[in-house]
Amino acid sequence: MAAKETTINTLLSSNTNNDTTAHHSPTSLHDSARGSPEPPLDSFHTLVRSINEILGPCNGIDSAGVDVEELKSAMRAFDGPDEEWQKYAFQDYSRPYTRNLVDRGNGKSNLLILVWTPGKASPIHDHANAHCVMRILKGSLTETIYGWPCERADGLTDCATSPTHPTGHTCSAEPEQLEPHALCVKRSIRYERGQVTYMSDRLGLHRIQNASTEEVAVSLHLYTPPNAAKHGCHIFDQKTGKKSKVQQCHFYSELGVKTE
Repeated sequence: MAAKETTINTLLSSNTNNDTTAHHSPTSLHDSARGSPEPPLDSFHTLVRSINEILGPCNGIDSAGVDVEELKSAMRAFDGPDEEWQKYAFQDYSRPYTRNLVDRGNGKSNLLILVWTPGKASPIHDHANAHCVMRILKGSLTETIYGWPCERADGLTDCATSPTHPTGHTCSAEPEQLEPHALCVKRSIRYERGQVTYMSDRLGLHRIQNASTEEVAVSLHLYTPPNAAKHGCHIFDQKTGKKSKVQQCHFYSELGVKTE
């Protein structure tokens, strides 16, 4: 499989210099004694720091002090070159996509770069009662949002709703108790490079697809709290609404280092 594995660096640019740790000689003995100053953060790592500052000392985006729109605005504001995030973007054509950890957010979140193989898609899945903010870094991705198994195309539900339940539907935690039926499609949207979107279990289930048959797509995802990485999430059969639990505790790479 080695031939099928590469970083997005190779796919995007063969001339990129990824050595961001070079040190300059001190200009005086005083500089030497103090040590060289920290180099300024590039735009991408400034974004990572901004996200952590927005999340602050809270336990995640559910806290009252955190605004989803503020996180989306920070994602939109990033305008750095691809070279700044390339070292995190590992591609493997034997998989639909790879999940590459960029930052753990002091345990309050996971920031990931996903690299999508042309023509491939994720399963239909929930978000384990967490929140996801996604920005397209390269190419385009199509998001299809589905209703929970208890929801019908007319907007009505086969169960009682509850404002205190994480999804708003009291039965959606146990869809296997329902009669099998196809998941209804709420909407499908194509997102281009630079666009930002938000998803949570209150909005339904979703699938992400790289519809291009030729171009790799890359996206940045913030998950907070990092529930899926800790406890797993559920994937759903589109035709029957049946769910299966999957673990997502493993990353293809962590902090720019391949783990497999």
